[in-house]
Amino acid sequence: MKKVNQYIDSLFHNSDPLLEEVLASIQENGMPSISVSPSSGKLLTMLVSISKAKSVLEIGALGGYSGICLARGFGETGQLTSLELEEKYAKVAHQNLSNAGFGDQVTYITGPALQSLEQLEKENKRFDFFFIDADKENYENYLTYCLKVAEPDAVVVMDNVLAGGTVLDTDTQPKRYTAFMREFNEMVANHPQLESLLIPIGDGLTVARVKK
Repeated sequence: MKKVNQYIDSLFHNSDPLLEEVLASIQENGMPSISVSPSSGKLLTMLVSISKAKSVLEIGALGGYSGICLARGFGETGQLTSLELEEKYAKVAHQNLSNAGFGDQVTYITGPALQSLEQLEKENKRFDFFFIDADKENYENYLTYCLKVAEPDAVVVMDNVLAGGTVLDTDTQPKRYTAFMREFNEMVANHPQLESLLIPIGDGLTVARVKK
């Protein structure tokens, strides 16, 4: 899997100084190096652009790498709402989005994401694109809330669904969320409101369309 990703990145990802600066800022601030892979980021940009999404909700900001990739997809006319548990992370992310020219198009909401999602639902907010990349144990809860605030035909993308390959490789030491992710993948694959497919780039991205 690692070799496959290296091959994909070598072919389809060009040097990106801005995103490299984001990765450097994450390291400088002592944050975990768990941003999406270069090819995963490129796919996010393409999916936002292809779907013509203009109101994007991100769950898990970290240092803003995925946020920039999402914002690049909607250009000058879209808006990104990003939910982040850590206020420090949100500040780093906002600075990086500002450096990329999207500072005025992103809103950060800090604190537990489930509480933020509940508030967004109460405010009747609606989104046409979602990216879930936060604590894996809450993925099903996040997805449930996303569907409550989703426009028809909205796109939902979920990261780390392969759990480092451990969802299918029984010989590899499982991650703490491996069993949970197996169950989550099965649930998504059979969800009556979703048409979905798991794409094995990065640590696995599931792309789903919300049925009308």
